Amino acid sequence: MLNALLDIVKVVAQREIVPRYLKVAHERKVDGSIITEADMAAQQALTEGLQAINGCPVLGEEMTPEEQQALWKQHNETGLWILDPVDGTSNFANGLPYFAVSVAFYQRGRPVMGTVYAPEANELFWAEAGKGAFLNGEQLPIKGRAPENLKRAMAGVDLKRLQPKLASVLAATPPYVSQRNFGSSALDWCYVAAGRLDIYLHGGQKLWDYAAGALILQEAGGALCTLDSDDFWAGDPWQRSVVCAWDKAIFSQWRDWIRANQ
Repeated sequence: MLNALLDIVKVVAQREIVPRYLKVAHERKVDGSIITEADMAAQQALTEGLQAINGCPVLGEEMTPEEQQALWKQHNETGLWILDPVDGTSNFANGLPYFAVSVAFYQRGRPVMGTVYAPEANELFWAEAGKGAFLNGEQLPIKGRAPENLKRAMAGVDLKRLQPKLASVLAATPPYVSQRNFGSSALDWCYVAAGRLDIYLHGGQKLWDYAAGALILQEAGGALCTLDSDDFWAGDPWQRSVVCAWDKAIFSQWRDWIRANQ
């Protein structure tokens, strides 16, 4: 099943997404986010391919909220595919090569299998529950040593979805050495899992933003929670904040600093 998933994701990306890169117009959805022809074509192709694997329903980003919530309510316990056909659509539409396909398989409300594929870099991340996480066959993390302390950490931070107080403190007196915000949540998770980013903070992600990436980080040995709870998987699945790190010691320092400055 995993091999079939990886094959489908790579084939669809190369067939439906890559040929449209730098060549496709975009529109604005009701919520203001961008959608392109590539999003719709990839979602359709992935839906057909994933259902050929096991017949379970597919919850995609480019569905209506009503459709998404109905699928989650009816099938998240028994088996449900969750996908984002182009995570980082704004990057894709503007010619920035930081975007990915993200697919996860859920049972009992948790991911048991997931993959994130960045076609421009030809980097395929994947994980199965209890079996580790990998990048193009190499086990994650690929970084050998964590920073000595939080002050030396490279951070991935999305400031715009944070509460003003925390965002202001981070902008004025950050506790880390440097920060980045690349614009693809799924890839951000994977960069933390690989050790390319030491720590990560996001004020609120949708289900498809973290569905595969959170599993990949966990299976790489990382730690995660939300701004309000030590249990990342508790609470509303549709809008979930993220605090995480690939090294557990750095994670504890990062979580404690955030909690003290909210």
